[in-house]
Amino acid sequence: MYSGASNFVTTTDTAFAVIIGISMVFLIGITATMLWFVYRYNRKRNPIATQIHGSNTLEVIWTVIPTILVLVMFFYGWKGYAPMRNAPDDAMKIRATARMWSWLFEYENGIKTDTLYVPVNKAVALDLISVDVIHSLYIPAFRVKEDMVPGKTNKMWFVGQKEGAYELFCTEYCGLSHSYMFTEVVVMSENEFATWYAEKSDTTGRAAAAAVPGTLGKELVKQNGCVACHSLDGSKLIGPSFKGLYGSQHKVMTGNQEREITVDDEYIVRAIYEPDADVAAGYIKGQMISYRKELTEQDVNEIIEFLKTLK
Repeated sequence: MYSGASNFVTTTDTAFAVIIGISMVFLIGITATMLWFVYRYNRKRNPIATQIHGSNTLEVIWTVIPTILVLVMFFYGWKGYAPMRNAPDDAMKIRATARMWSWLFEYENGIKTDTLYVPVNKAVALDLISVDVIHSLYIPAFRVKEDMVPGKTNKMWFVGQKEGAYELFCTEYCGLSHSYMFTEVVVMSENEFATWYAEKSDTTGRAAAAAVPGTLGKELVKQNGCVACHSLDGSKLIGPSFKGLYGSQHKVMTGNQEREITVDDEYIVRAIYEPDADVAAGYIKGQMISYRKELTEQDVNEIIEFLKTLK
């Protein structure tokens, strides 16, 4: 499956095949021996138990052979694993951030996207960051997987060797919407990636998006995983839907007191920076983290403009 999609496919698949092959030898050999003993030493053939003396030769054989086989499995496993720990010095560096329940990939020139775009045949090194709970970034086609632990920066690297789109998702259960943490790695030709990288730079990208009111805000909502908890069509998810939210009347819990508020600029800013200050009635406190470090005041204003379009 996806043969040659990355530089780690061959070594990982070889190690897997060797381990499965040796395990099958053990399984078939042990099962065959058990069946033979059941037949050869059943009660009808041996009504009276006889004393069996040990055999040094047999003990040496069943100690040495399994040891050799286990060392063979270790050799192929280590041969595939060791190169994964050291990325080349010239690798493209990308910061991958996981949160409940979305991905954000940040490039050195300021591009932020929820899909990972990489050039073909170029080493890519990811700094893996989690801002809330333990996540795990997994790209099956590339045979790479690494946990993302709060307070710790883990590393991952690979070379995408075939153009195309490949699944990327979280394999560590991280809450109610764990299955929402699904995106793609898009491997592009060098020319396509260079064009995309230039067009999506932080300066030009924002200028183009700002030309249409609410466009940049929509992109920010998508990038920061807001749609994993807040729908755009009125359906109920982990948090209130964004559709028709701005300007509406809502009941919230402020501490232990219930009160009714109007969803305006002030409330949205507070909800983004201090999500537990006023919790919408009927929803659970503590489900949302503060975005104070991720979103600037300008970003929040853009999001507000986008919410105003969702009448």
